[in-house]
Amino acid sequence: MSVAVIADCHLGGPGGDAEPLIEQLEELPEQGCRHLLLLGDVFHVWVGRRSFQTPMIRRVLETLRRLGERGIRIDYIEGNRDFFIAKSPYSRLFQSVGTELTFEAGGVSYLAVHGDGLNDRDRQYLFWRWLSKSLPSRWAMAALPPPIARWMTSSVEESLSKTNFKHKMEIPKEAILRYAAPRLGEGHDVLLLGHFHEPRTWATPGGEVRIVDAWFNNHHIEWLS
Repeated sequence: MSVAVIADCHLGGPGGDAEPLIEQLEELPEQGCRHLLLLGDVFHVWVGRRSFQTPMIRRVLETLRRLGERGIRIDYIEGNRDFFIAKSPYSRLFQSVGTELTFEAGGVSYLAVHGDGLNDRDRQYLFWRWLSKSLPSRWAMAALPPPIARWMTSSVEESLSKTNFKHKMEIPKEAILRYAAPRLGEGHDVLLLGHFHEPRTWATPGGEVRIVDAWFNNHHIEWLS
């Protein structure tokens, strides 16, 4: 089974329009893909309510639906800019939606996690992460007009991106490796991450940590086979 992994497209933000991604997705069956893993943040902001759906989101999801009809397994890992997808009507497009996924490819056991919650020293961000995905936030997003809710979600996230520079100037390798040690000890060979937007690979005593390059950087698809 050939597995295609796509992380951090941020369509509608730094990833621009959806057409280049749609073209790549449409080519996956001919390239031998049998499993597509979306490692979070496909859209710059994605809320699991139909009232938030934009034409761009609709085009991408329609493409994913057609891939699923052709027999490709599609799994979605929720990123920091994904809100309440798992319990939304969109979840029917995927075999699974969650915060992590275990799978095998080429005899290698992978644990896939988006990665935004791994830096345990960035407490300001972790508080925002908890608050933005809490039940009260879910209720607020349901009650507010979609344009206002989208603006609030994006503006708060952008404001946080300009704070805590000491946590954002470099990839938090030590925090990632602290997280990786017990998780790899569960029997996984590779911890697969997105979120950090730059490719990295570190060998550890228990296996390997691999960060997938952000799609918006160079339209990169990671292949596992």
